[in-house]
Amino acid sequence: MVSLGIVGAGQFAGQFATLFKVHPDVDRVVVTDLLRERADELVEREGLDGAVDSFEALLETDVDAVALFTQRWTHGPLVVQALRAGKHVYSAVPMAIAEDEIAAIIDAVRETGLTYMMGETSYYNPATVFARKKADEGAFGRVFYAEGDYVHDMDLGFYAAYQYSGGADWKRTASYPPMHYPTHSIGGVLGAIPGHAVSVSCIGVRDDRGDGVFDREVSQFGNDFSNASALFELDNGGVMRINEMRRVGYPSHIRESRFRYFGTEASFEQLATISLWQDKEDVTDVTADLTTLPSMPLDDPSLAHVAPELREAFVSGHAPVHDVDRLPEVYHGMPSGHEGSHHFLVDDFVRAVVDGTLPPVNAWVAARYTLPGIVAHRSALQGGERLTVPDFGDAPAELPTPATSEPTATMATGSH
Repeated sequence: MVSLGIVGAGQFAGQFATLFKVHPDVDRVVVTDLLRERADELVEREGLDGAVDSFEALLETDVDAVALFTQRWTHGPLVVQALRAGKHVYSAVPMAIAEDEIAAIIDAVRETGLTYMMGETSYYNPATVFARKKADEGAFGRVFYAEGDYVHDMDLGFYAAYQYSGGADWKRTASYPPMHYPTHSIGGVLGAIPGHAVSVSCIGVRDDRGDGVFDREVSQFGNDFSNASALFELDNGGVMRINEMRRVGYPSHIRESRFRYFGTEASFEQLATISLWQDKEDVTDVTADLTTLPSMPLDDPSLAHVAPELREAFVSGHAPVHDVDRLPEVYHGMPSGHEGSHHFLVDDFVRAVVDGTLPPVNAWVAARYTLPGIVAHRSALQGGERLTVPDFGDAPAELPTPATSEPTATMATGSH
Protein backbone atom coordinates (compact mmCIF):
# COMPACT_ATOMS: atom_id res chain seq x y z
CA MET A 1 0.00 0.00 0.00
CA VAL A 2 1.11 3.55 -0.79
CA SER A 3 0.78 6.60 1.44
CA LEU A 4 0.84 9.95 -0.32
CA GLY A 5 1.15 13.66 0.39
CA ILE A 6 -0.57 16.22 -1.84
CA VAL A 7 1.47 19.43 -2.22
CA GLY A 8 -0.70 22.39 -3.16
CA ALA A 9 -4.43 22.52 -2.43
CA GLY A 10 -5.47 24.43 -5.53
CA GLN A 11 -8.48 23.80 -7.72
CA PHE A 12 -7.23 20.69 -9.53
CA ALA A 13 -5.64 19.10 -6.47
CA GLY A 14 -9.05 18.24 -5.04
CA GLN A 15 -10.10 15.86 -7.77
CA PHE A 16 -6.74 14.15 -7.85
CA ALA A 17 -6.73 13.85 -4.07
CA THR A 18 -10.05 12.02 -4.27
CA LEU A 19 -8.79 9.65 -6.98
CA PHE A 20 -5.68 8.87 -4.97
CA LYS A 21 -7.71 8.41 -1.80
CA VAL A 22 -10.08 5.81 -3.26
CA HIS A 23 -7.42 3.88 -5.21
CA PRO A 24 -7.26 0.34 -3.80
CA ASP A 25 -3.46 0.51 -3.43
CA VAL A 26 -3.43 3.81 -1.51
CA ASP A 27 -4.09 3.75 2.21
CA ARG A 28 -3.56 7.37 3.27
CA VAL A 29 -3.58 10.84 1.70
CA VAL A 30 -2.49 14.01 3.49
CA VAL A 31 -2.06 17.52 2.13
CA THR A 32 -0.01 20.66 2.60
CA ASP A 33 -0.34 24.17 1.19
CA LEU A 34 1.30 27.54 1.77
CA LEU A 35 -2.16 28.66 2.91
CA ARG A 36 -3.00 26.27 5.74
CA GLU A 37 -6.70 27.07 5.52
CA ARG A 38 -6.80 25.71 1.97
CA ALA A 39 -5.19 22.48 3.10
CA ASP A 40 -7.67 22.11 5.96
CA GLU A 41 -10.58 22.84 3.62
CA LEU A 42 -9.42 20.16 1.16
CA VAL A 43 -9.04 17.61 3.98
CA GLU A 44 -12.57 18.35 5.14
CA ARG A 45 -14.17 18.40 1.70
CA GLU A 46 -12.55 15.24 0.33
CA GLY A 47 -12.29 13.21 3.52
CA LEU A 48 -8.48 13.05 3.52
CA ASP A 49 -6.27 11.91 6.38
CA GLY A 50 -4.86 15.18 7.64
CA ALA A 51 -2.90 18.31 6.86
CA VAL A 52 0.82 19.02 7.30
CA ASP A 53 2.27 22.44 8.02
CA SER A 54 4.80 22.67 5.16
CA PHE A 55 6.45 20.88 2.26
CA GLU A 56 9.58 20.38 4.37
CA ALA A 57 7.52 18.92 7.20
CA LEU A 58 5.81 16.58 4.75
CA LEU A 59 9.16 15.26 3.54
CA GLU A 60 10.07 14.40 7.12
CA THR A 61 7.01 12.17 7.52
CA ASP A 62 6.66 8.53 6.55
CA VAL A 63 4.62 9.06 3.38
CA ASP A 64 5.92 7.01 0.47
CA ALA A 65 5.17 9.54 -2.27
CA VAL A 66 4.25 13.14 -2.96
CA ALA A 67 2.06 14.60 -5.69
CA LEU A 68 2.96 18.17 -6.66
CA PHE A 69 0.20 20.58 -7.70
CA THR A 70 2.13 23.79 -7.11
CA GLN A 71 2.75 26.74 -9.43
CA ARG A 72 4.10 25.56 -12.78
CA TRP A 73 7.50 27.27 -12.48
CA THR A 74 8.22 25.67 -9.06
CA HIS A 75 8.19 22.00 -10.01
CA GLY A 76 11.83 21.32 -10.88
CA PRO A 77 13.49 22.10 -7.52
CA LEU A 78 10.60 20.62 -5.50
CA VAL A 79 10.80 17.34 -7.41
CA VAL A 80 14.53 16.99 -6.76
CA GLN A 81 14.09 17.86 -3.08
CA ALA A 82 11.39 15.19 -2.72
CA LEU A 83 13.35 12.50 -4.58
CA ARG A 84 16.44 13.19 -2.50
CA ALA A 85 14.27 12.86 0.61
CA GLY A 86 13.34 9.35 -0.50
CA LYS A 87 9.86 10.02 -1.89
CA HIS A 88 8.36 8.86 -5.16
CA VAL A 89 7.05 11.86 -7.09
CA TYR A 90 4.03 12.62 -9.23
CA SER A 91 4.34 16.12 -10.71
CA ALA A 92 1.82 18.27 -12.53
CA VAL A 93 3.09 19.75 -15.77
CA PRO A 94 5.50 21.04 -16.82
CA MET A 95 8.48 19.00 -15.66
CA ALA A 96 10.59 22.14 -15.11
CA ILE A 97 11.40 25.48 -16.74
CA ALA A 98 15.15 25.09 -17.38
CA GLU A 99 17.42 22.44 -18.86
CA ASP A 100 19.54 22.17 -15.71
CA GLU A 101 16.39 21.51 -13.64
CA ILE A 102 15.43 18.69 -16.00
CA ALA A 103 18.95 17.24 -15.80
CA ALA A 104 18.81 17.34 -12.00
CA ILE A 105 15.53 15.39 -11.96
CA ILE A 106 16.89 12.72 -14.29
CA ASP A 107 20.05 12.40 -12.19
CA ALA A 108 17.99 12.06 -9.02
CA VAL A 109 15.73 9.38 -10.54
CA ARG A 110 18.70 7.46 -11.91
CA GLU A 111 20.58 7.58 -8.61
CA THR A 112 17.68 6.88 -6.24
CA GLY A 113 15.69 4.41 -8.33
CA LEU A 114 12.51 6.15 -7.20
CA THR A 115 9.45 6.65 -9.38
CA TYR A 116 8.98 9.98 -11.13
CA MET A 117 5.97 10.62 -13.33
CA MET A 118 4.82 13.82 -15.01
CA GLY A 119 1.04 14.08 -15.12
CA GLU A 120 0.66 14.85 -18.82
CA THR A 121 -3.00 14.58 -19.78
CA SER A 122 -2.41 14.51 -23.54
CA TYR A 123 -0.75 11.09 -23.39
CA TYR A 124 -4.22 9.76 -22.51
CA ASN A 125 -6.17 12.16 -24.75
CA PRO A 126 -8.57 10.07 -26.88
CA ALA A 127 -6.98 11.42 -30.08
CA THR A 128 -3.51 10.41 -28.87
CA VAL A 129 -4.71 6.96 -27.81
CA PHE A 130 -6.37 6.50 -31.21
CA ALA A 131 -3.32 7.70 -33.14
CA ARG A 132 -0.95 5.60 -31.01
CA LYS A 133 -2.95 2.47 -31.86
CA LYS A 134 -2.96 3.36 -35.55
CA ALA A 135 0.79 4.02 -35.49
CA ASP A 136 1.46 0.72 -33.73
CA GLU A 137 -0.56 -1.05 -36.42
CA GLY A 138 1.42 0.70 -39.15
CA ALA A 139 -1.78 2.20 -40.56
CA PHE A 140 -0.24 5.65 -41.08
CA GLY A 141 2.72 4.35 -43.03
CA ARG A 142 5.55 6.73 -42.22
CA VAL A 143 4.33 9.70 -40.17
CA PHE A 144 6.33 12.57 -41.64
CA TYR A 145 4.38 15.54 -40.22
CA ALA A 146 2.30 16.10 -37.10
CA GLU A 147 0.73 19.04 -35.28
CA GLY A 148 -0.19 19.70 -31.69
CA ASP A 149 -2.14 22.78 -30.63
CA TYR A 150 -2.88 23.91 -27.09
CA VAL A 151 -5.56 26.50 -27.77
CA HIS A 152 -6.54 27.81 -24.33
CA ASP A 153 -7.61 31.44 -24.33
CA MET A 154 -6.88 33.47 -21.22
CA ASP A 155 -10.53 34.53 -21.06
CA LEU A 156 -11.64 30.90 -20.76
CA GLY A 157 -10.41 29.99 -17.31
CA PHE A 158 -6.82 31.20 -17.10
CA TYR A 159 -7.61 34.62 -15.66
CA ALA A 160 -9.57 32.93 -12.89
CA ALA A 161 -6.86 30.35 -12.27
CA TYR A 162 -4.07 32.91 -11.99
CA GLN A 163 -6.16 35.18 -9.78
CA TYR A 164 -6.91 32.24 -7.48
CA SER A 165 -3.28 31.19 -7.18
CA GLY A 166 -1.50 34.53 -7.50
CA GLY A 167 -3.40 36.85 -5.21
CA ALA A 168 -3.11 40.60 -5.66
CA ASP A 169 0.10 40.20 -7.67
CA TRP A 170 -1.38 37.68 -10.12
CA LYS A 171 -0.53 39.58 -13.32
CA ARG A 172 3.19 39.02 -12.72
CA THR A 173 2.76 35.26 -13.18
CA ALA A 174 -0.15 35.24 -15.65
CA SER A 175 2.47 36.24 -18.25
CA TYR A 176 4.01 32.75 -18.06
CA PRO A 177 5.65 32.06 -21.47
CA PRO A 178 3.37 29.87 -23.60
CA MET A 179 6.25 27.67 -24.82
CA HIS A 180 7.23 26.95 -21.21
CA TYR A 181 3.92 25.06 -20.98
CA PRO A 182 4.24 22.87 -24.10
CA THR A 183 3.41 19.42 -22.84
CA HIS A 184 -0.33 19.42 -23.64
CA SER A 185 0.60 19.88 -27.32
CA ILE A 186 3.94 18.08 -27.66
CA GLY A 187 2.72 15.21 -25.47
CA GLY A 188 -0.11 14.42 -27.87
CA VAL A 189 2.26 14.23 -30.83
CA LEU A 190 5.18 12.34 -29.27
CA GLY A 191 2.77 10.28 -27.18
CA ALA A 192 1.45 8.79 -30.41
CA ILE A 193 4.44 8.54 -32.74
CA PRO A 194 8.02 7.54 -31.92
CA GLY A 195 10.75 10.17 -32.04
CA HIS A 196 11.99 13.33 -30.36
CA ALA A 197 12.83 16.89 -31.33
CA VAL A 198 16.36 17.73 -32.48
CA SER A 199 15.99 21.34 -33.62
CA VAL A 200 13.45 24.17 -33.56
CA SER A 201 12.60 27.55 -35.02
CA CYS A 202 9.89 29.47 -33.17
CA ILE A 203 8.06 32.76 -33.68
CA GLY A 204 6.42 34.50 -30.74
CA VAL A 205 3.45 36.86 -31.09
CA ARG A 206 3.71 39.86 -28.77
CA ASP A 207 0.51 40.68 -26.91
CA ASP A 208 -1.35 43.91 -27.62
CA ARG A 209 -4.38 43.84 -25.29
CA GLY A 210 -2.73 46.23 -22.85
CA ASP A 211 -4.31 44.91 -19.64
CA GLY A 212 -1.04 44.32 -17.81
CA VAL A 213 -0.91 40.60 -18.66
CA PHE A 214 1.93 39.64 -21.01
CA ASP A 215 3.49 43.01 -20.23
CA ARG A 216 7.28 42.74 -20.01
CA GLU A 217 7.40 45.52 -17.41
CA VAL A 218 5.01 43.57 -15.16
CA SER A 219 5.97 40.00 -15.98
CA GLN A 220 8.00 37.94 -13.52
CA PHE A 221 9.40 36.19 -16.60
CA GLY A 222 10.07 39.27 -18.74
CA ASN A 223 7.62 37.82 -21.26
CA ASP A 224 5.26 39.56 -23.66
CA PHE A 225 4.46 36.61 -25.97
CA SER A 226 0.85 35.48 -25.62
CA ASN A 227 1.02 33.10 -28.61
CA ALA A 228 3.89 31.14 -30.14
CA SER A 229 4.33 28.77 -33.08
CA ALA A 230 7.28 26.40 -33.35
CA LEU A 231 8.51 24.13 -36.14
CA PHE A 232 10.56 21.17 -34.92
CA GLU A 233 12.75 18.73 -36.79
CA LEU A 234 12.43 15.21 -35.37
CA ASP A 235 15.20 12.65 -35.07
CA ASN A 236 13.46 10.41 -37.63
CA GLY A 237 13.50 13.14 -40.27
CA GLY A 238 9.89 14.11 -39.70
CA VAL A 239 8.42 17.49 -38.78
CA MET A 240 6.35 18.57 -35.76
CA ARG A 241 4.54 21.88 -35.60
CA ILE A 242 3.44 23.10 -32.17
CA ASN A 243 1.11 26.00 -31.34
CA GLU A 244 0.75 27.44 -27.84
CA MET A 245 -2.03 30.04 -27.86
CA ARG A 246 -3.38 32.19 -25.02
CA ARG A 247 -5.21 34.80 -27.11
CA VAL A 248 -7.32 32.82 -29.55
CA GLY A 249 -10.91 32.72 -30.70
CA TYR A 250 -11.44 29.03 -30.10
CA PRO A 251 -13.81 27.10 -27.76
CA SER A 252 -11.16 25.63 -25.51
CA HIS A 253 -13.85 24.46 -23.07
CA ILE A 254 -14.89 22.05 -25.85
CA ARG A 255 -11.37 21.00 -26.87
CA GLU A 256 -8.23 22.67 -25.53
CA SER A 257 -5.71 20.28 -27.13
CA ARG A 258 -6.07 19.14 -30.74
CA PHE A 259 -3.88 17.08 -33.04
CA ARG A 260 -3.14 16.19 -36.67
CA TYR A 261 -0.90 13.40 -37.99
CA PHE A 262 0.01 12.93 -41.67
CA GLY A 263 1.50 9.67 -42.90
CA THR A 264 2.41 8.28 -46.28
CA GLU A 265 -0.63 5.96 -46.20
CA ALA A 266 -3.20 7.70 -43.99
CA SER A 267 -3.84 10.75 -41.83
CA PHE A 268 -5.89 11.90 -38.84
CA GLU A 269 -7.24 15.40 -38.18
CA GLN A 270 -9.22 17.11 -35.42
CA LEU A 271 -11.34 20.23 -35.19
CA ALA A 272 -13.27 21.39 -32.13
CA THR A 273 -16.18 18.99 -32.63
CA ILE A 274 -15.08 16.51 -35.27
CA SER A 275 -12.28 13.94 -35.76
CA LEU A 276 -11.51 12.33 -39.11
CA TRP A 277 -9.44 9.33 -40.23
CA GLN A 278 -8.44 9.57 -43.89
CA ASP A 279 -6.59 7.41 -46.38
CA LYS A 280 -5.99 7.78 -50.12
CA GLU A 281 -9.53 6.68 -50.95
CA ASP A 282 -11.91 7.64 -48.17
CA VAL A 283 -12.73 9.72 -45.10
CA THR A 284 -14.07 8.09 -41.92
CA ASP A 285 -15.70 10.13 -39.17
CA VAL A 286 -14.31 8.74 -35.89
CA THR A 287 -15.71 11.49 -33.66
CA ALA A 288 -17.94 9.12 -31.69
CA ASP A 289 -15.00 6.89 -30.75
CA LEU A 290 -13.10 9.86 -29.32
CA THR A 291 -15.91 11.72 -27.54
CA THR A 292 -16.10 11.79 -23.76
CA LEU A 293 -19.45 12.45 -22.11
CA PRO A 294 -19.87 14.55 -18.94
CA SER A 295 -19.98 12.40 -15.83
CA MET A 296 -22.02 14.98 -13.92
CA PRO A 297 -23.84 18.28 -14.57
CA LEU A 298 -21.68 21.40 -14.57
CA ASP A 299 -23.86 22.84 -11.79
CA ASP A 300 -23.36 19.83 -9.50
CA PRO A 301 -22.87 21.05 -5.90
CA SER A 302 -19.56 19.19 -5.61
CA LEU A 303 -18.11 21.66 -8.15
CA ALA A 304 -19.02 24.72 -6.09
CA HIS A 305 -15.35 25.40 -5.28
CA VAL A 306 -14.35 25.40 -8.97
CA ALA A 307 -14.56 28.53 -11.12
CA PRO A 308 -17.35 28.08 -13.75
CA GLU A 309 -14.85 28.64 -16.57
CA LEU A 310 -12.86 25.59 -15.43
CA ARG A 311 -15.61 23.08 -14.72
CA GLU A 312 -15.59 21.41 -18.15
CA ALA A 313 -12.12 20.05 -17.40
CA PHE A 314 -13.34 18.35 -14.21
CA VAL A 315 -16.31 16.29 -15.32
CA SER A 316 -15.43 14.21 -18.38
CA GLY A 317 -15.91 10.47 -18.37
CA HIS A 318 -14.17 8.19 -20.85
CA ALA A 319 -14.24 7.82 -24.62
CA PRO A 320 -14.91 4.46 -26.31
CA VAL A 321 -11.26 4.35 -27.38
CA HIS A 322 -10.13 4.26 -23.74
CA ASP A 323 -9.31 0.92 -22.13
CA VAL A 324 -11.41 1.38 -19.00
CA ASP A 325 -11.22 -2.30 -18.08
CA ARG A 326 -7.64 -1.80 -16.89
CA LEU A 327 -8.75 0.78 -14.28
CA PRO A 328 -9.69 0.00 -10.67
CA GLU A 329 -13.38 -0.83 -10.46
CA VAL A 330 -13.96 1.98 -7.98
CA TYR A 331 -13.18 4.50 -10.73
CA HIS A 332 -16.04 3.33 -12.93
CA GLY A 333 -18.62 6.13 -12.93
CA MET A 334 -16.42 8.62 -11.07
CA PRO A 335 -15.65 11.96 -12.75
CA SER A 336 -12.36 12.01 -14.57
CA GLY A 337 -11.14 15.15 -16.35
CA HIS A 338 -9.21 16.48 -19.34
CA GLU A 339 -10.99 14.15 -21.77
CA GLY A 340 -10.85 11.14 -19.48
CA SER A 341 -7.18 11.29 -18.54
CA HIS A 342 -7.23 11.74 -14.78
CA HIS A 343 -8.11 8.15 -13.87
CA PHE A 344 -5.26 6.81 -16.01
CA LEU A 345 -2.77 9.34 -14.63
CA VAL A 346 -3.39 8.34 -11.02
CA ASP A 347 -3.54 4.61 -11.71
CA ASP A 348 -0.34 4.59 -13.78
CA PHE A 349 1.57 6.40 -11.03
CA VAL A 350 0.33 4.13 -8.26
CA ARG A 351 0.99 1.03 -10.37
CA ALA A 352 4.55 2.19 -11.10
CA VAL A 353 5.25 2.76 -7.39
CA VAL A 354 3.72 -0.54 -6.29
CA ASP A 355 5.21 -2.65 -9.08
CA GLY A 356 8.58 -0.88 -9.34
CA THR A 357 8.11 -0.17 -13.04
CA LEU A 358 8.66 2.93 -15.15
CA PRO A 359 5.44 4.87 -15.81
CA PRO A 360 4.63 5.85 -19.41
CA VAL A 361 5.56 9.52 -18.90
CA ASN A 362 8.71 8.88 -16.88
CA ALA A 363 11.53 11.39 -16.43
CA TRP A 364 13.11 10.72 -19.84
CA VAL A 365 9.80 10.96 -21.69
CA ALA A 366 8.83 14.05 -19.68
CA ALA A 367 12.09 15.70 -20.73
CA ARG A 368 11.20 15.12 -24.39
CA TYR A 369 7.79 16.73 -23.82
CA THR A 370 9.18 19.72 -21.90
CA LEU A 371 12.67 20.72 -23.04
CA PRO A 372 11.69 21.37 -26.68
CA GLY A 373 9.37 24.14 -25.51
CA ILE A 374 12.07 25.73 -23.37
CA VAL A 375 14.39 25.85 -26.38
CA ALA A 376 11.52 27.07 -28.61
CA HIS A 377 10.95 30.07 -26.33
CA ARG A 378 14.66 30.84 -26.54
CA SER A 379 14.39 30.69 -30.34
CA ALA A 380 11.46 33.11 -30.30
CA LEU A 381 13.49 35.55 -28.20
CA GLN A 382 16.18 35.32 -30.90
CA GLY A 383 13.81 36.12 -33.74
CA GLY A 384 13.14 32.54 -34.76
CA GLU A 385 16.75 31.39 -34.98
CA ARG A 386 16.98 27.64 -35.49
CA LEU A 387 18.39 26.06 -32.35
CA THR A 388 19.44 22.55 -31.38
CA VAL A 389 17.19 20.72 -28.91
CA PRO A 390 19.30 18.61 -26.50
CA ASP A 391 18.10 15.11 -25.63
CA PHE A 392 18.64 13.03 -22.50
CA GLY A 393 18.11 9.73 -24.31
CA ASP A 394 15.75 6.84 -23.73
CA ALA A 395 14.77 5.66 -20.30
CA PRO A 396 17.00 2.86 -18.98
CA ALA A 397 15.67 -0.67 -19.10
CA GLU A 398 15.59 -0.70 -15.30
CA LEU A 399 16.54 1.51 -12.38
CA PRO A 400 18.32 0.56 -9.15
CA THR A 401 16.14 -0.70 -6.32
CA PRO A 402 15.26 2.27 -4.09
CA ALA A 403 17.01 2.30 -0.75
CA THR A 404 14.70 2.00 2.23
CA SER A 405 15.05 4.28 5.22
CA GLU A 406 13.17 4.95 8.41
CA PRO A 407 11.07 8.13 8.51
CA THR A 408 12.58 10.97 10.50
CA ALA A 409 9.30 12.03 12.03
CA THR A 410 5.76 10.81 12.50
CA MET A 411 2.85 12.11 10.48
CA ALA A 412 1.52 15.46 11.61
CA THR A 413 -2.20 15.61 10.89
CA GLY A 414 -4.91 18.18 11.05
CA SER A 415 -8.53 17.80 12.02
CA HIS A 416 -11.14 16.54 9.56
